[in-house]
Amino acid sequence: MSSLFTGYTLKGVSLRNRIAVSPMCQYMATDGFVGDWHRTHYDALARGGAGLVVVEAAAVAPEGRITPADVGIWSDDRVEALRPIVQAIKTAGAVPGIQIAHAGRKASANRPWEGDDHIAETDPRGWQPIGPSAVAFGAGLPRVPTAMTVADIKRVQQDFVDAAIRVRDAGFEWLMLHFAHGYLAQSFFSDYANKRDDEYGGSAVNRGRFMIETLQAVRKVWPEHLPLSARVGVIEFDGRDEEKIEESIGLTRTMKAEGLDFLDVSMGFNTPDAKIPWGAGFMAPTAQRMREATGLPVATSWYASRPDIVDRMIATEQVDLAMIGRSLLANPHWPYHAALALGIDRPSWVLPAPYAHWLERYRSE
Repeated sequence: MSSLFTGYTLKGVSLRNRIAVSPMCQYMATDGFVGDWHRTHYDALARGGAGLVVVEAAAVAPEGRITPADVGIWSDDRVEALRPIVQAIKTAGAVPGIQIAHAGRKASANRPWEGDDHIAETDPRGWQPIGPSAVAFGAGLPRVPTAMTVADIKRVQQDFVDAAIRVRDAGFEWLMLHFAHGYLAQSFFSDYANKRDDEYGGSAVNRGRFMIETLQAVRKVWPEHLPLSARVGVIEFDGRDEEKIEESIGLTRTMKAEGLDFLDVSMGFNTPDAKIPWGAGFMAPTAQRMREATGLPVATSWYASRPDIVDRMIATEQVDLAMIGRSLLANPHWPYHAALALGIDRPSWVLPAPYAHWLERYRSE
């Protein structure tokens, strides 16, 4: 039997299979509000047969958006607009999750297809980014962030807590903290971005303090029966891979002790000079190492698109869930085609009955 199509239970949540929709920014919100694009997009992904649908990175504060078109959850009315999406995901048989985030020094950027660079300081659409230190990312993101005070840190951590409460009350059942990809939390952990000399800088323990404190605060308001996960950048591909992974193992062990339930293994993206070895399933060995070293269940994504490779990742216990991204943008019914490729019994029934019945009744010989 295919491992990809076995069920999975974590705490009080059960998934129908091991396919998770990776959070993918659409950059189609208006002042933080989701609209028709998002409702259609997530409805299609849920009907496509995935077990878990994680809604894209939602900013916990206005200055935490990557672009002006990011989804926002810094107010009750913005989260209220997400309720129909939550219900549509549940109606389709999937579990609704959401990733909450703050972009830090990478904030105030143009949409990827409109430059993927910092908005000019003279452009009224932009705003001043913040970060652990006054150090710019570089390349197309040259704007120097304002170094955060301890009061700023506490304010943003409270923003994460408030956001977690809002999405909890909206019906989301799987929470993902975005602690990767060079955004605010990840940049605190990175010695590329963090040059502080206080309790939030210096050693790996100090650089991880922002993440740990944020996790602790969110854990207090997130229900114990629902999974609390984090996407963490554990490697940079900058020539110091072993050092970064060992630091990340220490960090995520502490996170587990503080109540983290699940780890989504990703990259740091803290330097434009990284040499990433793109390829099919290339993050799976790193995910497996994190799984074995921490005892946490894990997922990863990044070029995990071939059903046989993804199925093998599950079967060999490299990962517990497969985060699928681009393949689902190309084909929201990827789970059905994966079921066909893997030879599972009655593959059409990965899809809703109004599709499955006719696909099965008039299937091609």
